[in-house]
Amino acid sequence: MEIRTRPRRSSIPKPCAPPKPSATASRGWDAGKKLNGRKRHVIVDTLGLLLIVHVTAANIQDRDGARPALRQLRELFATLTLVWADGAYAGKLVGWAHQHLALTLDIVKRSDDTTGFVVLPRRWVVERTLAWITRRRRCVRDYERLPAHHEAMVTWSMITLMSRRLARTQK
Repeated sequence: MEIRTRPRRSSIPKPCAPPKPSATASRGWDAGKKLNGRKRHVIVDTLGLLLIVHVTAANIQDRDGARPALRQLRELFATLTLVWADGAYAGKLVGWAHQHLALTLDIVKRSDDTTGFVVLPRRWVVERTLAWITRRRRCVRDYERLPAHHEAMVTWSMITLMSRRLARTQK
């Protein structure tokens, strides 16, 4: 009589795939701006054309989210020396950018005595770029699962805009 046994399972654990990044881990709540989701940190040139985009969870402070964007800016554009920024990026980031990246971070602040909406010099360029980005359906809301996917959609949006402008001027 023949006895069949099942082969033994190995007691050595199989290597498992790394955990997938959670979509909820890349989202947050910003109590100051009263928004849920993600923040886009964009760096543009003086024409408003996109140089760098970095997406973070909304609960990350603006000056903390700007560090990776400024590092990437320094890697890609070595000759750049001056960056204008919003008042949210003030503080230790200015000294850090000067010391570690040799970038002069000039903060464009709003005067304390003004009330209502005031167009700030150099700040409107970024606001205009954000408006151009939100003309694309995939960039209006946060449809993407990962921040890197949203960065790709923003980059794609600006590539489309810039290529159309180049094609229009070549005629």
